[in-house]
Amino acid sequence: MFFEFEADFVEALRCIPMQVRLKLDTCGIKLKLQDWNHFNQAERQILVESPCLTASEISDYREQLNQVLIKETGKPGTDLAVDENPPWMDAATVPESVSAKAQELGVTITLGQWASLQPLQRFALIKLSRSSHENKNFLPAVREFHLVA
Repeated sequence: MFFEFEADFVEALRCIPMQVRLKLDTCGIKLKLQDWNHFNQAERQILVESPCLTASEISDYREQLNQVLIKETGKPGTDLAVDENPPWMDAATVPESVSAKAQELGVTITLGQWASLQPLQRFALIKLSRSSHENKNFLPAVREFHLVA
């Protein structure tokens, strides 16, 4: 599943889509955009389509990603700490970064709205609310997820 706010770059997969970024955080590998750009279209598509939910899928995804990285860049991915209780899986708490970014834009995200989102949607809002991220897609994402009119 791709989001509408990703439409300008997702067709050619020239940027790492949110669903792949979620899988990267799940399997514990940091992937730089420059490394992603070494991958061919088929390799990118496999990383989009491959499941990464169960322990064995996560392990397989990590292995598959490292194989592509070694093939295309000559080195495996950088390890990333895996959060055992990631905030996007917590439907009962709106993260501070999301609330702060929403308030900055004059938007309020209620706990009920947060709870109604899918984990991938919550993940996207968390990523888009980080100060280190280019945040231009936060408001389009909030609109796409029907959190504001």
